Amino acid sequence: MRSFLLLHRRGVAQLAYFQTPKHVTNEIVKPFAKHDQLDWDLLKSELFSFSDTTTKIPLVIGGKEYYNRDLKTQVNPGNHKQVIAEYATATEKDVREAIDAAQTAKKDWLNTSFDDRAAIFYKAADLISTKYRHRMLAATILGQGKNVYQAEIDAVAELADFFRFNIKYAHQLYNTQPPESSNGVWNRVEYRPLEGFVYAVTPFNFTAIAANLVGAPALMGNTVVWKPSQYAVLSNYTMFQILREAGLPEGVINFIPGDPEMITNSVLADKNFNALHFTGSTQVFGDIWAKIANNTAQGKYRDFPRIVGETGGKNFHLVDKSANVSHAVLSTIRGAFEYQGQKCSATSRLYVDAEIWPEFKKQLVQHTNEIVPTNTSATNGLHRFMGPVIHKNSFDKLSAAIDSIKDDSELELLCGGLANASEGYFVKPTIVQTSNPVHSFMTTEFFGPLLTVYVYEDLDQILPQIDSATKYGLTGSVFASDRKIIRKVQEELRYSAGNFYINDKSTGAVVGQQPFGGSRMSGTNDKAGSASILSRFVTPRAIKENFYEISDYRYPSNYE
Repeated sequence: MRSFLLLHRRGVAQLAYFQTPKHVTNEIVKPFAKHDQLDWDLLKSELFSFSDTTTKIPLVIGGKEYYNRDLKTQVNPGNHKQVIAEYATATEKDVREAIDAAQTAKKDWLNTSFDDRAAIFYKAADLISTKYRHRMLAATILGQGKNVYQAEIDAVAELADFFRFNIKYAHQLYNTQPPESSNGVWNRVEYRPLEGFVYAVTPFNFTAIAANLVGAPALMGNTVVWKPSQYAVLSNYTMFQILREAGLPEGVINFIPGDPEMITNSVLADKNFNALHFTGSTQVFGDIWAKIANNTAQGKYRDFPRIVGETGGKNFHLVDKSANVSHAVLSTIRGAFEYQGQKCSATSRLYVDAEIWPEFKKQLVQHTNEIVPTNTSATNGLHRFMGPVIHKNSFDKLSAAIDSIKDDSELELLCGGLANASEGYFVKPTIVQTSNPVHSFMTTEFFGPLLTVYVYEDLDQILPQIDSATKYGLTGSVFASDRKIIRKVQEELRYSAGNFYINDKSTGAVVGQQPFGGSRMSGTNDKAGSASILSRFVTPRAIKENFYEISDYRYPSNYE
């Protein structure tokens, strides 16, 4: 019966060739202004709902939920006494079962028509942007320390955009066919999912990134073993439940929070491991890459695994003397301190022309001093600009860096420099000026609200230092009105940033508008939010069908 249904489904898929909706547009970001009372009320209701109870989160393997495992908790980083989720952690046996479930589900999922796969992600996008919009916001706000606007951009708009635009890009990819066929020949290309399974390792800082890391390969017919960040389990599980409601078959995505090293080692030991989809630290990505390379050299895998990753950044703003000072200042504050600087694209080094520095410094310090990091709950802090950093390790790293400023003759504290973890992990937005353009503060990624400034006299001298100061190449910006300066910076810093901005902040890539990713030690630059990344999760097969019959093995040139 099952075989008949599968064949029937394949047959139905061939009765028509469907077009995806032509007018896929970016989800509108709700401003949550003062007059948007209904949205505020709905958000508060969801915040109360999560705050009134501790959400129990299971492993989900092949559609089965497992609660009876060792339990860990996720806390509100702005109030670390508040436990918002209690989640089961995977054992080695669970990891093996998740791999088996992925392999089993693959048999049907790869034969599911693209239209059916696409419909699931279309529906999930609509559920996220309507029925579950405020629930996704609340889970991300409480669990990851975002303000409402940052959560709206991330957990609703960008997440929905990934799902919808990926469908559009996949359709375009499938339509990329050989432009020529000889007489009597039909050439075509089939975009097969990878033969094994995909391992997705997702970060805490963007709910949308987690969705894309599992969603992009799944849309292309792959099955996924997913290890979510322990600091984003609540929002990730909420999103996963929405996918299941949208019709995602059991076992296509398997949700296994737990010890990162154990899970990774278990996954990489399996011969059917076929791809890594990763966002996280450069060090961890390098370690995993080395393990994959070693296993590949030993012949452990059936295939050469695909490695797709986005890691860190030490992103820059370069402000020329021809720039609009006020605009550059405000853009820098947003770039450096939105979401507490916990974006891989966050502005963390700033180069300002000496001629405009006095006025730039005055405005920069004045506005930064206005910002007070505050917790968000259902009853307070809803209109804040900044919240807490994500966890104690982050807080300790930033505190240590700030404490070192006073004893460093090459650094001068301009504002901030305060940190308090008594209730939550709060760090004041901090700006420090350095006299050394290659100081460690200009090269080290702190992943927090710490901005270092260097005031330059000569643009020609500073450009090579901007390019060589760090191992990263993620994002960067130039602020100038002089087109010759813009062109010069754009060309001389060609490889310094995978996403380059002119008179705009270094953060905020939008799906469908600016495909995102960097190279050097910032990742593989496969450009999330574009068709490029989808091509990494398929393995094309060229098919040639001949309609002519030959009557001799010899060619004309073989006859005397």
